[in-house]
Amino acid sequence: MLFSSPTFLFLFLPITLLLVFISPKAIRNMVLLLLSLLFYTCGEGKYLIILLLSIFANYIVGVLLSKEEGVFSRKLLIIAGVIFNLSLLGFFKYSGFFVDNLSFIIPLPKQYLNFFEHVHLPLGISFFTFQALSYIIDVYNKETAAQKNIINYALLIALFPHQIAGPIIRYKHIASQLTDRIITREKFGYGIERFIIGLSKKMLLANTLGYATDQIFSLPLEQLSTPLCWLGIVCYTLQLYYDFSGYSDMAIGLGAMFGFHFLENFNFPYISTSIQEFWRRWHISLSSWFRDYVYIPLGGNRGSKARTYLNLFIVFLLTGFWHGASWTFIVWGLYHGFFIVLERLFLNNWLQKSAKLIGHVYTIVVVLVGWVLFRADNFPYAWSYIKEMFSFHFSRYGQSNFLLLFNSELIVTLIISILFTMPVFTFVKRKISNIAFNNSFVGLVGKLSYRLFIFSFFLLSILYMAANTYNPFIYFRF
Repeated sequence: MLFSSPTFLFLFLPITLLLVFISPKAIRNMVLLLLSLLFYTCGEGKYLIILLLSIFANYIVGVLLSKEEGVFSRKLLIIAGVIFNLSLLGFFKYSGFFVDNLSFIIPLPKQYLNFFEHVHLPLGISFFTFQALSYIIDVYNKETAAQKNIINYALLIALFPHQIAGPIIRYKHIASQLTDRIITREKFGYGIERFIIGLSKKMLLANTLGYATDQIFSLPLEQLSTPLCWLGIVCYTLQLYYDFSGYSDMAIGLGAMFGFHFLENFNFPYISTSIQEFWRRWHISLSSWFRDYVYIPLGGNRGSKARTYLNLFIVFLLTGFWHGASWTFIVWGLYHGFFIVLERLFLNNWLQKSAKLIGHVYTIVVVLVGWVLFRADNFPYAWSYIKEMFSFHFSRYGQSNFLLLFNSELIVTLIISILFTMPVFTFVKRKISNIAFNNSFVGLVGKLSYRLFIFSFFLLSILYMAANTYNPFIYFRF
C-alpha cells in the first residue's frame, strides 16, 4: 500500500487516526501496532511472519543483554544477534546473487538455481533489519536501556510510517516517545503540511520525471543520442531525489501526526560542493548508520591514512551492496568511495580554494555519472550510456525521441524540480514567519495564503493520482 494511493489516503489513514485518537493512552501503542501490522500485511501477506520473527528475536536478544553481566556471554549474545539479522537479510536479499555468481565457478543443479532465483524480497527488510541491528548494538554498548515491553519494541520496528522505506529510525532517538508522547495541534498541523509536501514531490514531480526516465532507459542503445542520454539521467537524478525525499517527508509527517519526531533524512544534497558533503546530505539515516556501526568500529580515521581509506572503501562497498544484490550497485558504492578518498588525498584543498560553482559542477557530474550505474540493469548498458553522454552523438532516432519526450509538461517539471533542489521553499517560509512576527495582520494573511498554497498542492496531487496509473516507488526495490 503506497502512501500515494487512494486506499491509503482515504481509507487506511483516516481510520487509523480515528482509532488511535479515541483509544485510551494505555492501549494506544497496541492499537497503532496492530494497524501497522495490518498495513504490512496488505503489502506482503504471509511474509508478515518474517517481520514478526525479526521483532521477537531481537527483543529477546535485547532483554538477555540487559540481564547478562558476563563479558563473554554478552559477546556471544551480540554475535548471535548480528548473525541472525544478517542471515535473515542475506537469505532473502542476497542468496540469489551469491548462488548465481557461484554457479559461474561451480556447476549447480538447475532446480537449485531456480529455487534461489525465486526467493521473495520482503518489503522493507533492509530498513527494519538495520533498525534491529542498531538497537541490539546500542543495548550491548550500554548506550541505551533494553525495551522490556514487547509491544513498545514491536512498534519501533513495525510503525507503518517508516516501516517499508525508512528513514532508518534508531531506538535511542525515539525511546521516550514510545511511552510518553504528546500530540498537539501544532505538531499535527505540521505533520499534515509535511505529508502534503512529500505527496506533492512524489505525485507532481517524481512521477512525471520517472515516466520520461523509464522511456529513455528502455530504448535500445542505437536509438540514444547525447542530448537524450543527458535528459534521461537528469530526469532520473531528480526523480530519485523527489521520490525518496518525498517518501521521507510523508513518513516524517505521518510520524508527527501520531506524536513522533523522526530525524531528517535529506538536506538538499544537490547543492553540495563535494562528494563528502553530498553524503552528509543524502539519505542521512543510512549514511550515519554506516558511520556509527561500521566506519567507527573499523577504526574510522584513528589509524594510518591507508587504514582510513580502506575503512572508507569498505563502508561504500557495503553501502552499494545494501541498495541491491547486483554488481552495478557494488561498483556504484565503490565509485563513490573512490571519489571520497580522492577528495581526502588531493581534491579538498583545490575545492576549498576554488569558487563554489566549480565544486558544485564537479559534484553534480560525479553524481550524475554514478546514477547511471545505479539505474542501469547491467554494465554493458551503463558503460555504453555513459560513453554516449560524452560522445556528442546526435542520431536521427535520438533526436526524434528527445523531441517527443521533451514536451511542455516535462520542461515545466524540470524547471520546478531544479529550483526546489535548493532551499527556496525554506527561505520563503522563513520570510513569512518573520513578517508574521513583525506585523500580525500581514502575518495572518501570509499564513492563510501559505496554507491555501499547501492545500492547492494536495488537491493537485489528488487530481494527478486520479488521472494517472503510473505511480512507482523506487526504494521498494531495496
